[in-house]
Amino acid sequence: MTATLEQAVDGPPFLLVTGGKGGVGKTTLAANLGLQLAGLGAAPLVCDLDFGLANLDVMLGLEPPRTVEDFLDGYAELGDCITHSPFELDVLAAGSGSVERSRPDPKRRQRLCDALARTSAGLVLGDSPAGIGDDVVEFAVRADRVLVVTTPEPAAVTDAYGVIKAIDGHAAARGREVPTPEIFVNLATDAGEARSIATKLAGVCERFLARVPRLAGWMPRSSEVLQGVLTQTPFVRRSPDSAAAKSLARLARRYAEFALPSGLRSASKPTSKASDELGR
Repeated sequence: MTATLEQAVDGPPFLLVTGGKGGVGKTTLAANLGLQLAGLGAAPLVCDLDFGLANLDVMLGLEPPRTVEDFLDGYAELGDCITHSPFELDVLAAGSGSVERSRPDPKRRQRLCDALARTSAGLVLGDSPAGIGDDVVEFAVRADRVLVVTTPEPAAVTDAYGVIKAIDGHAAARGREVPTPEIFVNLATDAGEARSIATKLAGVCERFLARVPRLAGWMPRSSEVLQGVLTQTPFVRRSPDSAAAKSLARLARRYAEFALPSGLRSASKPTSKASDELGR
């Protein structure tokens, strides 16, 4: 029987990096976290899941001969669409600028999930689109862990709550139990600011969703990160001793456990929902 989103196929643990607002550094985080995980022997496959406006390949300076579109169109097997980057990282790139591809397509999404479950990767690391569209929440419900990226900007914090709320509601509507997403604060001034933002988010989520997301990590505003983006060279390779690289190293050590055979796949209880007002 073909698996559905309610009947997940066993496969590599799936970590989804997402965010409510564009420009919070989601793709930068996914690419560099993937490299840190690879360095720990976790054998990640980093996948661009934004089928309309993909940019993971641009971030890494890649020109992939095939993308996930070739697989979805039936022109190639998924393995033939995976690019082994010069940074020793396996990448599944997507296309960009296709209005048709940007529309949610459950069959397309399911076919990709089934194929990813059959890969030999130690961990699938997905870079989702921003927002709360169907592709975002469906991939989030399928994931073993979800990392929601935000910045100290009020709109980004509000949208991070919106993503967590949307995932919670989507899972509850389908009778699914899903792990409470974790929070990553990018462009923070220091650890204190990151903790303050995470505490505020956790308080609102506990009040309205009966969930308490934890702070998984944070990253400071850094010229090394910006230069990595501009030069298409991951900052963890360009500036491995930078504060930003060290912060991701700590995060990678936490998530590397997913590549173990026992893969942690715990889930929290279904929750209730209330107002979407971010606590003041």
